[in-house]
Amino acid sequence: MTRTIALVLIAGLAVATAACTESKRARNAATWGDKPADITCWTYGTETFSGRSTGKVEHSEEGRIAFVDAANGRYTTVDGDCRVVYLAEGEAGEPTPVAVTPAPAPAAVLPETTPAQ
Repeated sequence: MTRTIALVLIAGLAVATAACTESKRARNAATWGDKPADITCWTYGTETFSGRSTGKVEHSEEGRIAFVDAANGRYTTVDGDCRVVYLAEGEAGEPTPVAVTPAPAPAAVLPETTPAQ
């Protein structure tokens, strides 16, 4: 009886472990699919990288990301705190230019003069 219970528990544990692995793979495929992404990384508050990937961005356990840089076509790895923003389906990803009207220059301020006595 105890042997049967032990076998059932081991089998259930094996199925649960495989199910967690499959769900994690499905989530990763949906989240980190072969889509371009805008990437910005910082180290100690200083921006160290800003660019775009041509496709999938891989994440390592050590916190490093790896991707093919769209600017030069090279395989690139970056350490640091990174923000990865995947582009939506059909989104060009280029920022829309915004027209900025320059503010008028401030009027000149002349120092006050005191009359000569």
